[in-house]
Amino acid sequence: MADFVDWDLAASTAATLGPTGPKVTKAEAVEVVRQLRTLTDEAAEHVAEFTGLTSQVDVPPVRVVDRRDWAALNVAGMRQVIGPLTAQLARRSQTAGTGPLEMVGAKVTAVQAGTILAYLSGRVLGQYEVFSGEPGHLLLVAPNIVAVERKLGAEPRDFRLWVCLHEVTHRTQFTAVPWLRGHFLSEVKAFIDASDTDASALLGRAGRAVSAAADAVRNKGSQASVLDLVQSPAQRVVMDRLTALMTLVEGHAEVVMDGVGPRVIPSVEAIRARFDRRRATTNPVESVIRRLLGVDAKLRQYAEGRKFVQSAIDRVGMAGFNRVWAAPGNLPTLAELTDPDAWVARVAP
Repeated sequence: MADFVDWDLAASTAATLGPTGPKVTKAEAVEVVRQLRTLTDEAAEHVAEFTGLTSQVDVPPVRVVDRRDWAALNVAGMRQVIGPLTAQLARRSQTAGTGPLEMVGAKVTAVQAGTILAYLSGRVLGQYEVFSGEPGHLLLVAPNIVAVERKLGAEPRDFRLWVCLHEVTHRTQFTAVPWLRGHFLSEVKAFIDASDTDASALLGRAGRAVSAAADAVRNKGSQASVLDLVQSPAQRVVMDRLTALMTLVEGHAEVVMDGVGPRVIPSVEAIRARFDRRRATTNPVESVIRRLLGVDAKLRQYAEGRKFVQSAIDRVGMAGFNRVWAAPGNLPTLAELTDPDAWVARVAP
């Protein structure tokens, strides 16, 4: 039976539509890759010292990639994780004989996925990719790092180390906490299993998503996200847990950047100020795309997570905060993220 998504087409679409640049010579490209690898090792030492966390498994070397490779690796991960759901949708569509799912087709779905990945491939600086294999791989997207450092007018080594601190923190989280990757993947599986495979229900949510897209274009204040609207009620319950987890890990990485940065990066204050201004400033078209894809929600995770983590550390110290990694039950709930005192009282009194 054919897959509901043409994954090869998704990868090629992302590669074709992804942005190009910046212009670098071959020698410059080689030096960027070399330095990012070196700074990753340096960042790992700083992160371990600051957090008190050390990897419990063998850590694969960092992979410095371009946008095409980043998209291809994420397609491979999506194929492993989402594949079972798309196969289920395809079987249900074939059993029904005809219907909206069947008419959409594998190629249309692939183009949609590829288009989203193409947009994201031009924005992601790094990622700890956990889907493709254990324990995961640290990815640094060299063209985006160079492009952003140039736009910010940042000192290249300083900016690259700053980025490495954030991304290496994610690698440390998933390799120093033995249960974290499995817990995250189980939540993603629960989200997929909670998907409503009823064609009429899916079509109804798709219609609301189209309406939300139109509203986002007309209304600059719209907070609608297509990704939110296509979720089933059961998925929203799981998504609350996933959102809390991702807000924690993103906020933790931000606190590490801000804690380590002033010690080892001379221009970190200027980098942080310019980078935050860049996050907040977009053109109108990009602003709509960000809202629809939930990118703005991701940016709010950085701020909310950073506030929670710093508040918890201020109350109970790093050792007390690190109880969050002791067991899944110690993770903050969505409500506790805005009430760190409640988390402290429950987990680290």
